[in-house]
Amino acid sequence: MSRTSIPEKVKIRLWGKAAGRCQYEGCNTPLWYDSITKSEFNAAYIAHIVADSPDGPRGDSERSVLLSKDIANLMLLCDVHHRLIDRDQVEQHPEELLLRMKKKHEEKMELLTSLVDDKESQVLLYGANIGLNGSKISMEKAIYAMLPERYPTDKLGLELSFGNSKIRDDEDLYWMIEKENLKRQFNDKVLPRLEAGVNHLSVFALAPQPLLIELGRLLSDIQATEVYQLHREPSDWKWQESPENFEYHILHPDRKFEKVALNISLSGTIDKSRIFDVIGSDTSIWTLTIETPYNDFLKSREQLKQFREIFRKLMDLIKAEHGHQNEIHLFPAAPASVAVEIGRVWMPKADLPLNIYDENNGFSLVMKIE
Repeated sequence: MSRTSIPEKVKIRLWGKAAGRCQYEGCNTPLWYDSITKSEFNAAYIAHIVADSPDGPRGDSERSVLLSKDIANLMLLCDVHHRLIDRDQVEQHPEELLLRMKKKHEEKMELLTSLVDDKESQVLLYGANIGLNGSKISMEKAIYAMLPERYPTDKLGLELSFGNSKIRDDEDLYWMIEKENLKRQFNDKVLPRLEAGVNHLSVFALAPQPLLIELGRLLSDIQATEVYQLHREPSDWKWQESPENFEYHILHPDRKFEKVALNISLSGTIDKSRIFDVIGSDTSIWTLTIETPYNDFLKSREQLKQFREIFRKLMDLIKAEHGHQNEIHLFPAAPASVAVEIGRVWMPKADLPLNIYDENNGFSLVMKIE
């Protein structure tokens, strides 16, 4: 039990630094109201890291008195964690550990409260079944990926997913239902926000690639938008450093036919024979690839920016080579963010229509955008 009367101005400063939340790592409980009854009252405890008496938790014969009213030695805690560090698990909570917790919490609160309006972004979440797997996307992980460059306009974001769908992507009905749901959700939820003046979107999406391309088409490249990518290592959405000497490669067709296909071999390699098996060998195949395609190559914003630039160039090349009245058979093996950007970069009326194929025990045509 504390024997020191802490000055009011020190208490106020501590509340401000803690933003009124428990500073125990992983807790963050609001301390100004009861979470069950919602009644507002002061539920905080001010704990000493080094006790204010030598015989207290982590007490010291000299430093206890010196630090008794020092804000650097005080933590704002909930009842549970106050009892934990001072009574139940004193030995497991040495001074160094508590100082790290305090520092980490106060730095995070300072960052969050220093954000300004021009960093505000509307979060958009979209998931759809991929094979037997659902694609639920966590708002908490989305926020973690955005900070500190952006912060969300609200706690929930805009969810466009078709919840609890039992229809799988190997069923013809899947594509019709998912595409229509996506379109209606976008029109009902996203368009009103854009019309109300939302200036920036942050997109987190996991779904079969044709649906992601359709999402990109709905978004277009008019609205300021950042599309994020879920990484495998580490398993989060936060952008990483760009690999050195990274570049995309455009491989021109070795034969010219009226029919044209675009092979996007980025997260894996699509052999030309698989395309010929679907649409015939009388096809000119353009390929967009990297030196070693694999499913976790995309790490940085810069890589995604490079993709947008080269894909725009490729659309113009194909149209110039094959005529304005043609169409492109698109076979994508690409990260989710790249698929969304395909739809955003593609321009209606200016670019050739896309027949989009999906791989599920072989490629099949599932969607067309024009």
